[in-house]
Amino acid sequence: MNSRTSRVILTDTSPTIEDINAIARHHAQIDIAPVVDEKIQAARRVVEHYVRLDLPAYGLTTALGAGVDTRLAADDVVAFQLRVPQARSVGVGRALSKESVRAMMAARIACMAAGGSGVSPEVFQGLIAALNAGFHPVVPSLGSIGAADLAPLAHMANALLGHGEAEYAGEVLPAAVALERARLQPLAVGAKDGHALLVANSLSVGQACLAIEDIENLFAWSLKAIALNFEAFRANVTAFDDRALAARPAFGQRAVAAQLRDLLVGGTLLSDGAARRLQDPLSYRCAPQVWGAFRHAIDEARLATEIELSSSGDNPVVLASEGLILSHGNFDMTAFVLAFERLGQAMAHCAAGTAYRTMKIMSPGMSDLPRFLTPAGQSRTGFATVQKTVSAMEAEIRHLALPISLTPIPAADGVEDQASMAPSVVAKIDGIVERLRYLVAIELIAAAQAVDLRGVTGELGEGSGKAYAFVRERVAKLEEDRPQGRDFSLIAEEIASGAR
Repeated sequence: MNSRTSRVILTDTSPTIEDINAIARHHAQIDIAPVVDEKIQAARRVVEHYVRLDLPAYGLTTALGAGVDTRLAADDVVAFQLRVPQARSVGVGRALSKESVRAMMAARIACMAAGGSGVSPEVFQGLIAALNAGFHPVVPSLGSIGAADLAPLAHMANALLGHGEAEYAGEVLPAAVALERARLQPLAVGAKDGHALLVANSLSVGQACLAIEDIENLFAWSLKAIALNFEAFRANVTAFDDRALAARPAFGQRAVAAQLRDLLVGGTLLSDGAARRLQDPLSYRCAPQVWGAFRHAIDEARLATEIELSSSGDNPVVLASEGLILSHGNFDMTAFVLAFERLGQAMAHCAAGTAYRTMKIMSPGMSDLPRFLTPAGQSRTGFATVQKTVSAMEAEIRHLALPISLTPIPAADGVEDQASMAPSVVAKIDGIVERLRYLVAIELIAAAQAVDLRGVTGELGEGSGKAYAFVRERVAKLEEDRPQGRDFSLIAEEIASGAR
């Protein structure tokens, strides 16, 4: 895919995470290159060959799951495909957001374009047309164990067939009505099509694309918060010295330290003797190491997601060049979820560091600043009770970082005895991002207050100075006790919106 302002062209090259986000969040339209049509048609010819000769193929001429030993009658092949999404629409819970549904649909289209699904050209084009038209199936958020996101995709497929509900133009409607208003026809499902629509991990992959975009933005802001806190604390920047970091070049730490040095360029903190202490607490001194691990985890999760986006995880997979349909386990998401479990734990370490630095900057024994950053003395609360919010967010992040991906109980009469819980893993990541975003917002505001109290607003580096100005343009210095929750939410919302 190649992104444009308002269009994404599906080609034979790997789609990007940015492409999926452009479709999901900015309603970019999808166009198809001829090479993709050729792949879809070549795979479809193999499917039709198998049906014509009644060759055994899972989900095409046999039933699914524990029913793999049941051959379908020739006159039941198409009817079975209509039953597949009906029987698997078992999701529960709140509905997915519109952007999540769009990301899921876009991920399914991207993986179909790899050529291994065997989907009919009509259904492939119908799915694209629905997404381009703004037709959004109502999809419950719970019910997938990550051995293909069967339940969510079944609800999607059902809506495209005219069943269930869908959102169109801001209104939730019966799916048949929404299709009519969008000037779409219900999908005309043929052999393998029902199965092809839902035998993928598209919810997990689509959600991962959204999460990675959010995390990249949050990562950048977390570095700005560290730099501003360093300015306020007058911390020792030898922690960022590349000579020391090169002595043990752990993942990401040298690159992170270089970014932090860049944020401080032009300020007095980089001058000899500017630091108050020879060595600072570990939450300051080890920032390059901890955030370097975070950077490495983001890159690993990004790579795992890109692999899924550019591949056919369909089971069975159609190998058009070989004229074969093969059963396999490529839908298993263990490598993917381990990358995201690692990412969640990396963010938990960063949450702890952010929380500790925020507490330290409020402590006169550590920072040589007024307790709780109040300029009016201890008859005022200042930032004291903010520490409870910080503590709560950090504790919840630690809980969310605990693994959930170990195998759930077997299903399908014991045939499906291993699964990755991929959607739940990515959902945990979303919860961590939300809370870490608040922690970063609080550190930014507390550090700006500390900069004011220290009297070093004219000594800030170029990057840290911009971060300070960003905060002060939106949040006034705390002169007298006031409700601060809205201040924190405002900065967090700005970060979430992609502000730079």
